[in-house]
Amino acid sequence: MLKRILMLMSLSVVLINTSCHSDKKDKGEHTKFLVTSPAIADTIINKNYVCQIRSISHIELRAQEKGYLQNIYVDEGQHVKKGQLLFKIMPNLYEADVQRAQAELKYTEIEYQNTKKLADNDVVAPNELAMAKAKYEKAKAELQLMQVHLQFTDIRAPFDGIIDRFHVRLGSLVDEGELLTELSDNSKMWVYFNVPEAEYLDYMTQNQLKKDNNLLHVGLEMANGKMFDHEGVVETIEANFNNETGNIAFRATFPNPNGLLRFGETGNVVITTPIKNAMLIPQKATYEVLDKKYVYVITKDNVVKAREIDIEAEIPHLYVVRSGLEKTDKILLEGLRMVKENEKIETNFMDPNKVMNSLELYAE
Repeated sequence: MLKRILMLMSLSVVLINTSCHSDKKDKGEHTKFLVTSPAIADTIINKNYVCQIRSISHIELRAQEKGYLQNIYVDEGQHVKKGQLLFKIMPNLYEADVQRAQAELKYTEIEYQNTKKLADNDVVAPNELAMAKAKYEKAKAELQLMQVHLQFTDIRAPFDGIIDRFHVRLGSLVDEGELLTELSDNSKMWVYFNVPEAEYLDYMTQNQLKKDNNLLHVGLEMANGKMFDHEGVVETIEANFNNETGNIAFRATFPNPNGLLRFGETGNVVITTPIKNAMLIPQKATYEVLDKKYVYVITKDNVVKAREIDIEAEIPHLYVVRSGLEKTDKILLEGLRMVKENEKIETNFMDPNKVMNSLELYAE
């Protein structure tokens, strides 16, 4: 019995000591939260816009006369020169028309010359000479027309370019106006992309779209994720906004000396914009409520206050803040889920430059 009493007393002493140590530990330990301030620095932001790539000249080549396709002198995808013969429609009928018109011209010419001699000798009236001359002029016009029709049986390239796929084959009977192929001039490319109204106003107010030598320079990210080797310039903007999308179309011109770009490609136009004295904060210091961004600002009394911020741009691991913060404000960097509005906390301040250096920033 005595042994049991001693064991109970020892257990009670252990529990009392443990309780005392636990109370001292809870009272002695206070969580300190890491805070920082916005960093102010010059930075560069890239904005991407989905684009469509077009040739500066892209036309349809159509038959101007009806007939059988007698010859094809080029192949699909071939580079051709201005004036090069591409297709020939069987010319026999048109050659016969030319010969007939030549004979008619010769006949009316002889008739006109005979009538002129008679008129010079006052044998015929001047009106008869005028009628003979009119027939002669009409015959000349008919011959020129027939020669034009004959020329239309030869289809030539109107400019240097690349032949697209054929829509007809050798020996096909083609009608007047029937599509034969397309021809693209890819020496330069027109790249179209849509810009929201707010961003359009930013570009205009920042004087980035002036005429003369101060055009907006842009890059092109191709479909494989690589940047095109040459810069483009925005040379024109569409006249009207699209009321359904709120966008306006820009057109950038890119040189294409190696012919890498082709009509119909897609990609992303990249506009690089420098920002002086940008206010930067880590993305991890923000949280979102109903598509709005917030941070926890720590007051001078170390009280937590939620504040909405307006984001101007996003770069890897950082936000560029347009409004909502001052450079002297202290914001909660870590432990956002562990605090509540109006709660008083203890903090450790970390220099914003050290915070930026600790982030895993990627080179642009």
